[in-house]
Amino acid sequence: MQAIKATGNQLVAAFDPNDSVGIIDSHFPESDFFTEFERFDRHVDKLRRANHSNRIDYMSICSPNYLHDSHMRFALRSGADAICEKPLVLNPWNIDGLQEIEQGTGHKVNTILQLRVHPAIVALREKVQSEKRDTKREVDLTYITSRGHWYLQSWKGDAKKSGGIATNIGVHFFDMLHYIFGALQSNVVHLSTETKAAGYLEYENARVRWFLSVDIEDVPAAVRETGQRTYRSITVDGEEIEFSGGFTDLHIRSYEEILAGRGFGLEENRTAISTVAAIRDAAPAALTGDYHPFLKR
Repeated sequence: MQAIKATGNQLVAAFDPNDSVGIIDSHFPESDFFTEFERFDRHVDKLRRANHSNRIDYMSICSPNYLHDSHMRFALRSGADAICEKPLVLNPWNIDGLQEIEQGTGHKVNTILQLRVHPAIVALREKVQSEKRDTKREVDLTYITSRGHWYLQSWKGDAKKSGGIATNIGVHFFDMLHYIFGALQSNVVHLSTETKAAGYLEYENARVRWFLSVDIEDVPAAVRETGQRTYRSITVDGEEIEFSGGFTDLHIRSYEEILAGRGFGLEENRTAISTVAAIRDAAPAALTGDYHPFLKR
């Protein structure tokens, strides 16, 4: 809602089965609101058929992961372009079906790949592309965003709905790695549980050891002692890439790019979605060769 308002646009209607949504008043108190999808569907269709001044141009999809595919199809068939939060879909073959609907409707799916517009990530990508070297970069990616007991009781703890931990909290990082370092060449999983996952990825220009977790115990002790519950680190050849700042406006920047016709579409998502789908289905390998140092703990 903040991004819609900041880009000078109007939230015409919203749907959420949860009616505890008073936050709407801070942004769009005049928005129509529905708790039943059927009534929302009827309202959207009425605006489309009447060629109303409030006819919907874009539909923003912020629903649980497993519903994204269905809701994007609804947006396209309703005569609107879609703006979908990550992950786009849970499986790569869902992208093929959406591409067919795009072609049939003439409307487009745009996705929020916010790290692609982060200044530090853009700068790193330009550096990698400009430097020619014979060896691949050595990368460690660590992301711990601790969650309370509610997490596993919600849809996010159900792999059939969220896609599992790598999909739910990691897909935008895997997209970032592909965006910076090129085509994916190898994907090995070393750990896969409800609350954490780790593995090794090899790209054209990098060898990556990664670790993701929602367990507070994985946050380094020195960081926990400061009261922090989140730990994020990316090192390239031993050098820390500082990108902890600059996150607050990434959604607004993403919306600006979409409205200017420069949004990231379906195909840009394929590598990351294929990566997390493979991680979800993989049998963890033995801890030999290249594995994340946190696994030694």
